[in-house]
Amino acid sequence: MSLPSHLPNALQARTTGYLFAAAGAALFSTKAIFIKLAYQEQVDAALLLAYRMAFSLPFFVIVGVWAYRAKRASGEPRPGARFAAAAMATGFVGYYLSALFDFSGLQYISAQLERLVLFTYPLFVMFIGVLFMGERLTRHGLAEAAVTYAGLAIVLGLDLPEGGRNTLIGVSLVLAAALCFATYQVLAKRYISLLGPALFTSLSLSAAAVMCIVHQAVISGGNFAASPRFIWLSAGCAIAATVLPSFLINAGLARISSAAVAMISTLSPVVTIGLAVAILGESFTLADAIGSTLVLAGVGIYTWGDSRSRGSAAKPELAAPVHD
Repeated sequence: MSLPSHLPNALQARTTGYLFAAAGAALFSTKAIFIKLAYQEQVDAALLLAYRMAFSLPFFVIVGVWAYRAKRASGEPRPGARFAAAAMATGFVGYYLSALFDFSGLQYISAQLERLVLFTYPLFVMFIGVLFMGERLTRHGLAEAAVTYAGLAIVLGLDLPEGGRNTLIGVSLVLAAALCFATYQVLAKRYISLLGPALFTSLSLSAAAVMCIVHQAVISGGNFAASPRFIWLSAGCAIAATVLPSFLINAGLARISSAAVAMISTLSPVVTIGLAVAILGESFTLADAIGSTLVLAGVGIYTWGDSRSRGSAAKPELAAPVHD
């Protein structure tokens, strides 16, 4: 009895999708490493963010032009200026404010703790849905949130005696980043369906990039002076930790379900922890391992279950679910 001829191609597509998603998640995880290395040059968050977005902006614009032309060629109506402006405003919250809080937080806490705190953003999506959109808070969601924050409390409790006030400041800033990105995800749903994922992503990220560059120009009086090493690290953060993983995650979503990508995205904090230990020399104890496992388990199970409940068998979304 022979297998249907389409099965080998389907299996190859799924395997490729898993590899793309895993590579995207791993590359996203390098962001904190690039940032920590760049901070060794004695620069602030705004300058690093401006350079990162300056290197990324041409790619966002190219994708946006391509998506707009594709819409015109297919005969779809042109998106109205109101929707384009809404997409850019959404990007202001989700990428400009979120990245500013995140980069600032990394000045105070370790790369490992930053990634674990940031990884809690799906739970903020759940809380926003319950508070403002009439969604139900299930027992499973509440239990998974409790597991996640118990793990975070363990890791935070280990870092607090050494970091003290700096740890509290850093964690608060990164939690604000997670809240901003969760708000972005909630707001983005409507405009992605109206504009298409590629055009929406281009508009929102381009607006955020311009804001980051303007922010640095205003607060520094136009001073963008930096060392060659810092510029190379900024370029690496832009290309390796922003642009490439975004496209890889999207390519993965085109081949496998969003639930599968959500589960694979749990690789990101694990890779960050490994790189932080190997490259930055950060410590990692048994208690760190227990706390990190609880965070990953709580968020991973919640995200996977939520993706399945929303219909992962439907046409896959093309918007990256992993925070950059």
